[in-house]
Amino acid sequence: MAIDNDLRNQLKVYQKTEITEHHIYIKLAQSTKDPENRRVMEQIAQDELKHYQYWREYTQEDIEPERIKVWMYYLISRVFGFTFGIKLMEMGEEDAQDNYGQLVESIPDIDVLIQDENEHERVLLNLLDEERLRYIGSIVLGLNDALVELTGALAGLTLALQNTQLIAVTGLITGIAAALSMGASEYLSTKSEETAKNPLRASIYTGGAYIVTVFILILPYLIIANFYLALGLTMAFALLIIAFFNYYISIAKEVEFRQRFLEMAVLSLGVAVLSFAIGFVVRTFLGIDI
Repeated sequence: MAIDNDLRNQLKVYQKTEITEHHIYIKLAQSTKDPENRRVMEQIAQDELKHYQYWREYTQEDIEPERIKVWMYYLISRVFGFTFGIKLMEMGEEDAQDNYGQLVESIPDIDVLIQDENEHERVLLNLLDEERLRYIGSIVLGLNDALVELTGALAGLTLALQNTQLIAVTGLITGIAAALSMGASEYLSTKSEETAKNPLRASIYTGGAYIVTVFILILPYLIIANFYLALGLTMAFALLIIAFFNYYISIAKEVEFRQRFLEMAVLSLGVAVLSFAIGFVVRTFLGIDI
């Protein structure tokens, strides 16, 4: 079939996308321990290769994959989990399907490819069974508690103590103790429930999320002498953690980002403001001067 240069260039873009995603799925399959997940990823990789070859029939050219993109999504998947990596990449698949639909008049059997893409997505949704997402409730528990409790505690301590080293030490001790307590509570809670989750792993996810958040929020007090500036940076870090985590969840679990972000942000900052006021009252009326 003869095609003009504009259409050929457009098809070459699709061709590059397909061969790039083929290599991404191959690398992900090689790094996946679960046999079923590996099998499905390999099948999807072959589907992407078939789509690449489909476009090659029209372009009559071999196209190299985008190596940077291959490694980027591979590393994202290794760090944040293949569920997040794949769904982030698959967001581009929706655009591809829309673009394919515009070619129906030019490419007679494009509807077959569109059907393949739809089946591709359904298979993906069925295969995504990842441990870190099964324990996302435990992570949310640790993260949310740390953000609310520690931002509040640090805000109160900032005005009450007005010494960054004292605030850091007090906050760190409080945070570590709370992390251990939360981990133990999650262990007992999970053990008492009829669930497939492992109580020990659930407690590790909860305590781990808590303690990582503690260290991030404490950091400004360890490196900055001005306690008000340290508090401001801590609040900024808290908002960044909330934004990043909710973005992750919105992609991996396909939930709405804005509402979840606003809920967590308002809750954390609201408690911080209230605690700051309590710190002022304690310092003023109890006559604390450190």
